[in-house]
Amino acid sequence: MIQKVLSLLSRHKEGLSLARIARELHLSPEEKTLLRKRIKRLENQGVILKLRKRYFLLPRTNIVQGTFTASPRGFGFVIPDEEHLEDIFVPARFSGGACQGDFVEVRVRDKGKRGRPEGRIIRILRTEKQSLLGLCHVRSGQAFILPFGSPSAQELPIKWSGAHAPKSGDVVKVDRNTLTLEEILGPLESPGVDIKVVIERYNLEARFSEEALEEAETISPALSSEQRNNRTDHTDWPTITIDGEDAQDFDDAVSIKFTPEGHYLLGVHIADVSHYVLPGTALDREAYRRGTSVYFPDWTLPMLPEKLSNFVCSLRPREEKATISVVMEINNKGEVLHADFHPSLIRTVERMTYGSVFRILKGDEIEKKKYASLVPELLKMKDLTQVLRKKRIREGSLDFDLTEPELVYKEGNLYSVVPFESNEAHHIIEEFMVAANESVAVFLSSKGIPSIYRVHPQPSPEDLDGLRKLLEHFNIYLPKPQKVTPKNLQGILAESRNRPEEKFIILQVLKSLRLAAYSEENIGHYGLAKKEYTHFTSPIRRYPDLVVHRILKHVLDRGKVEIEGLSSISKFCSQKERSAEEAEKDLIEWRIYRFLRGKLGEEFEGLIVDITRAGLIVELDGYFVDGLVPYGDLGGDYFYKKSEKVLIGRRSGRTFELGSRVKVILVSVDPALRRMNLIFVP
Repeated sequence: MIQKVLSLLSRHKEGLSLARIARELHLSPEEKTLLRKRIKRLENQGVILKLRKRYFLLPRTNIVQGTFTASPRGFGFVIPDEEHLEDIFVPARFSGGACQGDFVEVRVRDKGKRGRPEGRIIRILRTEKQSLLGLCHVRSGQAFILPFGSPSAQELPIKWSGAHAPKSGDVVKVDRNTLTLEEILGPLESPGVDIKVVIERYNLEARFSEEALEEAETISPALSSEQRNNRTDHTDWPTITIDGEDAQDFDDAVSIKFTPEGHYLLGVHIADVSHYVLPGTALDREAYRRGTSVYFPDWTLPMLPEKLSNFVCSLRPREEKATISVVMEINNKGEVLHADFHPSLIRTVERMTYGSVFRILKGDEIEKKKYASLVPELLKMKDLTQVLRKKRIREGSLDFDLTEPELVYKEGNLYSVVPFESNEAHHIIEEFMVAANESVAVFLSSKGIPSIYRVHPQPSPEDLDGLRKLLEHFNIYLPKPQKVTPKNLQGILAESRNRPEEKFIILQVLKSLRLAAYSEENIGHYGLAKKEYTHFTSPIRRYPDLVVHRILKHVLDRGKVEIEGLSSISKFCSQKERSAEEAEKDLIEWRIYRFLRGKLGEEFEGLIVDITRAGLIVELDGYFVDGLVPYGDLGGDYFYKKSEKVLIGRRSGRTFELGSRVKVILVSVDPALRRMNLIFVP
């Protein structure tokens, strides 16, 4: 009905009365009652205007279409369909019933509370899913659902029939329109239910089609004599993989030696997935639908079936594998003097782990003895990594030293949350992959070849100005937005090092930046300070990398290539990547909140990261999640904002500042809603 009303008003610029609208739409008396509600809703949303009993359609100058991504706490963001626009924050009360992945229209105001675009969803144009997920409560024999991420506490009555009735505490899935029960996922606290919820919530693909699995089974890793002859043989070059302890999908391997001139010759060898996954096949369609692999703490949703991701394509130790190699000659200033690209064959001599390599680099005698033949190569890699890293930092690349949570399990139960920190072994792979990605991008760009680039747009002037004003509170100064360069931001990160507010400042710099994405338009990578950059090094787990492999191989073989749909592939894969990252973060946070429920009443140290209408937001040290200290628990004073960064009590003069360290007591936790309440230690 809403669409018909809007269409009618768009044709009648003179405006129409309610009675005229009803007549034009030939509505029954019952439908007229519904019309009044719909008209009122459109008026409240600012879509139409009532003047002298007539309704007018307002201009659409601030209407944006895009994809809604929802937070478990009810608020969300609209990712505009137009790539040049910033994401639009949507408060929970303005989400309009939109769910994760819905394509919506949002009415935007330029600046919200944070100085960033903020809006209200006025219409859902296309629903991504026809189901709602939520927690079941049964009262007087009637089951109700409280949808996850709902901005209100309103429960909806469930319709069901059959022997299996939902029980209080069950996670249920119902039809979005009829509220008919579709599935009982199980009790909220049962093992594995949280993963089911996250998979459903973020529209992730949990199963492969039978056609794709059958295709995978027919694929053999063996190469014909002709195929082998068309590849450069690097099997005699000592080559290793360096990955995490539990990794199975080995995308990349590295090798190194010196040239006669004393330069480094670095080989980055990437699994040739494009040899096995051909365009138009069921495997290719399945890989595209996923866009990326998703990694949960104890579960992986791979982009490709296991036979390919863990066996056929994976660069397993001491097995001959088909790869695409980037061989770079690099001088002692970190400059790539020459890069060569070719299909190749490799045979890795060892499957190394980050932990093992790190111990070798730190001089662990046991580890060095175990891998004695590789120690000289690893030391060369360490030296080259330092050279490349210094050059990258010198050019203005931003290096955020933020730790992420790692969940430690014992006997199937979460035992602790520890910070995961990268070390020198991680840096080796990071720097080598960046060098290879940049070399491929420079090569394709120099040829004028249409491709997919990994881009990172410049921050908006508004965001930089907001950051500048916030940093002044900490006596850190940034130039005016039009003069800010990555080197300026790099300087801010250096200046904040070892300060009590270091983490807070790093987070604010991060928030001022836009998200990196995929695009067929090469606009450079702001965060890495690169004019050309792409993703090439992970084709087992990222679809854009697979596309770039195909483009590179076509260019090497024929000199030119035309692959259709690069724009749509880029946009779709950017959205899938974002959904995957949010899903991974969501599950980890859910489990951390559940873990903290066993620590009620305990004291924690934390950091004030926000001042909201409801109270102060404090992030707990070492747990990577935050909770609310309500204003009502601040001691009976009336508090007001002296500025965006400072809260002050009118009578007591007590102040709370963003970035301040505090001690709190954990009062309550709701893991499903990712919420917890705190009070300050007296």
